[in-house]
Amino acid sequence: MNDWYEAEEHVERAHEHFEAAQWEQAETELRQALSLDPSRAEWHFNLGLTLEAAGRWAAAIRAFLDAHRLEPQEAQAALLIGVNYLRLNKLRRAVQWLDRAHAKKNASADPLVHLIEAHTRLREHDQAEVCYYMALQLPDVDEALANANLAESLLLRKKTERALWCLRRAAEIDPELPHIHARLAEAHRSAGKRDRARQLYLAELRVSPGDIDTLLDLGDLLVEMNRSAEAAEKYRRALELQSDNLDAHMALGDLAMREGRVKEALASFQLAQRLDPEDNDARRRSADALLRLGATIEARSLLREEVRRWRAQPRNWNDAALHDLGEILLAADLPVDAMRVLRTLVDRQREDPAALHLLSVSCFESGDRITGMRAARRAVRIDPTLLPALHNLALANLQEGRLLRARCWLRRAAVIDQEDSAIRRIGAALRVRTAIAWLQRKLRKKNNSKSASAKRPV
Repeated sequence: MNDWYEAEEHVERAHEHFEAAQWEQAETELRQALSLDPSRAEWHFNLGLTLEAAGRWAAAIRAFLDAHRLEPQEAQAALLIGVNYLRLNKLRRAVQWLDRAHAKKNASADPLVHLIEAHTRLREHDQAEVCYYMALQLPDVDEALANANLAESLLLRKKTERALWCLRRAAEIDPELPHIHARLAEAHRSAGKRDRARQLYLAELRVSPGDIDTLLDLGDLLVEMNRSAEAAEKYRRALELQSDNLDAHMALGDLAMREGRVKEALASFQLAQRLDPEDNDARRRSADALLRLGATIEARSLLREEVRRWRAQPRNWNDAALHDLGEILLAADLPVDAMRVLRTLVDRQREDPAALHLLSVSCFESGDRITGMRAARRAVRIDPTLLPALHNLALANLQEGRLLRARCWLRRAAVIDQEDSAIRRIGAALRVRTAIAWLQRKLRKKNNSKSASAKRPV
């Protein structure tokens, strides 16, 4: 038997294994064929398809690269390289290869459809729309997927009605489009139509009862609807399907915290920490639970580790994580660390009144009253109704002895909420300080009068 005939037999057996979803056996046969004749681009391509089906996307890219090197004029290998880079979240490389696939003479509309997704995930929404309209001009476009992908971009931009139109159009064209009910549910949820969203999530689960992402999304929606028992049931169902699912454990912990079951929440967060020791969110949540249980020393130890990790890799932390960390550091009475974290957050979000308020609190508690007042004034300029910042400004001016300014800030706060207990407390303290200042002035005036009488010649 010559090498050519033996290689062809390996390829035939590989096709049989592929049809039976026996990915390892198919890979073995194809690699044996390629060891006999590595110049066959279609075999490298088939190896890429096999590895892709097995979920080994990085290995699939290497096989498709070999196919592309041998036949660079073919668009399909470049397309699948781009698609698999998308799956690996290497978005810039995905865009490069999808653009390359689109530029081929024999290219279909598929590269443009996937480019909509890539640009959306890169927050390049204008480019996503351009790709969408270009794709619609081509006769072989998967219009359902194009509409579904553009809907993701529209949802991120809070253009909910347009997103709903796109998703309804996608469902009309292809009712079997994967996750179409879940996508529609997400859009209705963004529009505030929670009951309709719940119905659509349930419809998705009837089609795909083992879809963990849909179970988790439905659980989150049920929490928003104050249907905690149902939400917990969905999270537990997700754990039955995948016992080490980090998101489900965190969701159960958050739900327990919400309902005041702090020990149970701590157990969930600590389990999540064991599953993924690098997960910062689990560590912060554990610290928060420990604080509520009075275990301050253990909580501070976790938080200092969080601060160390943040300082080592600040770019890995998003704004929500920094805000959360700053709040918990303040609760743990670590204002200096909180101030450092919150300064970074304010540098990123200069127009965020909540971040500015937290920064002002950390500055006040660190003893830097001037910077604290400056941050609080900026917060109030952005949001004149931010009561906590108005409280702090009134209190800081009171402590500085600037009674007129304190009274001014207090009046602004009282316009927003006259019944606020903090306003009453600060107002009472201001009245006492005003009375003391009036008495001090009277005494000084009296003493000055006596001194003048004593010096006057008889």
